[in-house]
Amino acid sequence: MSMPSVRTRTLRALTFTAMLSSASASCLAQQPPASALPSDQEISDSYIYLLGRLLVLRQQQLDFKEGFKWNQLVHRKPGEVAWPNPNLDVAYSEAWVAVDEKSCALVTVPKITGRYYTVQFLNGWGETVANINERVFPAHPDGQFAMCLKGAEAKLPATVQRIDVPVKYMRVLSRVELGADWNQAVALQKKFAIRATGKPALPSIPKTVMFEMNKLPGAEAFVSADAALDSEVDINPGMEKLQASTRAIAKAVKNPAERQRIDQVVRGKAFADIKKALPTVGGSKVENGWVLPSTSGVYGDNWLVRTLINYGGIWANVPEEVIYYKAFADVDGVPLSGDHAYSLRFTKEQLPAQYATHFWSVIAVDSVERRVLPNPLKRYLLNKESKLQYAPDGSLTLYFGDKKPSEAPQANWLPTPKGVPYSLTFRFYRPKGAVAERTYFPPKLDKQ
Repeated sequence: MSMPSVRTRTLRALTFTAMLSSASASCLAQQPPASALPSDQEISDSYIYLLGRLLVLRQQQLDFKEGFKWNQLVHRKPGEVAWPNPNLDVAYSEAWVAVDEKSCALVTVPKITGRYYTVQFLNGWGETVANINERVFPAHPDGQFAMCLKGAEAKLPATVQRIDVPVKYMRVLSRVELGADWNQAVALQKKFAIRATGKPALPSIPKTVMFEMNKLPGAEAFVSADAALDSEVDINPGMEKLQASTRAIAKAVKNPAERQRIDQVVRGKAFADIKKALPTVGGSKVENGWVLPSTSGVYGDNWLVRTLINYGGIWANVPEEVIYYKAFADVDGVPLSGDHAYSLRFTKEQLPAQYATHFWSVIAVDSVERRVLPNPLKRYLLNKESKLQYAPDGSLTLYFGDKKPSEAPQANWLPTPKGVPYSLTFRFYRPKGAVAERTYFPPKLDKQ
């Protein structure tokens, strides 16, 4: 057998080398370059950003499972405590509203004087897009209002106040101060109504990942990412990079190896980042152990605070309506617990009533489910209707503990059962003075 020529052998070698190079290039093309893989920080940021939307979608799915219908108010019974962060100061009603280019939502508001009320509209990210009350519409505080998509062609009577909104679908909460006369508040509550002026196109509610508040989803959250992002535009500017990163990770989780890594990062870093950010609500100002969120209701580019508030107290309103202070720990940084007793003393000059046009209250909820703390008195908050007792010098002391301190007036005590970690929320409705100016903080909690 004759040997191939040198020229033939060289051609064969070159051909084989080219084949290897081609195969190698093909394999490399199937693998994303290292720089394209999401970093741990990108995964954490994208997860927390997406979680803000998933929390709203979770609540929407629960609401419609409960029996909600589009453009119909559900009137809640005052005093019910079967859900997280109940607002026990008001009689409130809820709805999901749909509008489109030719159909508006007609809102009926009764005449109310001397009592707080508002009808709040939020988008699918928990952003407040409108309020109806005498603060916003002093010349038209009651009657009929039409919530219309901006640019919608709708013929409305001259007596109807039109309000343009940037979204087609909204969550609605109407609130009426209970005050001393609950029957009157309930009568007013039931006069609020919503109906569509036409037949708006109704959306299909995305079937996104469901979860318990004490067991957040891992990488499976990104399986719902495209449905979550496609179904509701984030109206805040500057979110394009985060949305692109979220969608890229949603693609990456389709690869089993990448999904495992992403899940580990979510359960490790993202969960840790949330836990770290919660006690200060994303780096907000803390004084006397109380946190004043840097914003609420409308968030701009502060997606971290938006997610934390959606997680800890969904449906927050704007500061012009209510300002919230949160206490997760005492001044030494030790988490609040029913295993300890605390007192909160306001001097005559610090009394909370002077900082609220309408009312103030303080409520305790457990640190996991955000539900009120069961107790034999069925007392879940302290407010101006609690028949509080003031000291001879005009000061006011509130008490929190499993047992009533001997020196505490019965009305000034909020029971907090042993073994339960909890947080406190102070609300000032229609804030004024130093609270509205954001220079006031409640006094420190003194551990007994």
